[in-house]
Amino acid sequence: MTSESDLSHILAQLSSVPPDSSQTASLLSKAKLTLLHLNALIPGPNTPASLLLLARRTLETGALISIRNQNPDAFTRYYQQLQPFYELPPSSYSASSSKPSEEEAVGQRSKVTGLYLLLLLTKGDYAGFHTLLEGLEVQAMGEGLEGDVFIRYPVMLEQWLMEGQYDRVWGAMKGKGVPSEEFAVFSEVLVVTIRSEIASCSEKAYPSLPIPNAKNLLFLDSEGSVVAFAEERGWVVKDGRIYFPLQQGQDVRTEKEILVASGQVIENTIGYARELETIV
Repeated sequence: MTSESDLSHILAQLSSVPPDSSQTASLLSKAKLTLLHLNALIPGPNTPASLLLLARRTLETGALISIRNQNPDAFTRYYQQLQPFYELPPSSYSASSSKPSEEEAVGQRSKVTGLYLLLLLTKGDYAGFHTLLEGLEVQAMGEGLEGDVFIRYPVMLEQWLMEGQYDRVWGAMKGKGVPSEEFAVFSEVLVVTIRSEIASCSEKAYPSLPIPNAKNLLFLDSEGSVVAFAEERGWVVKDGRIYFPLQQGQDVRTEKEILVASGQVIENTIGYARELETIV
């Protein structure tokens, strides 16, 4: 007969194997099946506190492993499965009338939620980002979220993106400010997303750019990286410059057209602000 000790044993095995191990998926499936047998995959009014703790820990473990394995779809599923557990009052996780410890009460909610906020940023889902953030602020009941490093990190990145301060975003994602190794995985995805956006704007704004300028604009490490990136985008590299293809149906740009198009680059850097207008 399946018991809580079986689930504890599986979780102990999970903690002892690397996230990318071939055993991980099998152990996670076994853990979730055990939860199902224990009728604890979704919390109920009669679910014991000890089992609630194990169930939440199982789903949080699956969520973090999914991130380390760069599987955002699996992470999203775990995040959604965790919400009923996160909505429970802290007292649900205490077996007695005594107040539960902070770890028992909240688990890894802040980390998982912060990672989901960062995932929304990488997808460009700014409406979803701010809807979730507003909900967190309501739950905080005026205490603020500034002290939560896992929530503060994606919020800080979003603010800088909204202001077009890409250099600060790059610095934060490559510095010591990354809260944990899981956040570093999504940070790399966000780098690619931002670089692609800047490239698309540049194609519309300029007829050409010197390679050193493009290197700084795209936050690439070397001029060789610029050339490789240009080839991927179908840009022409000649005499130390990158030539962007004309947009379909467009003739040679006049100086006035270049200035107008350049304004689109500025406009795109504050595109996040425009997106907010759809929420209000």
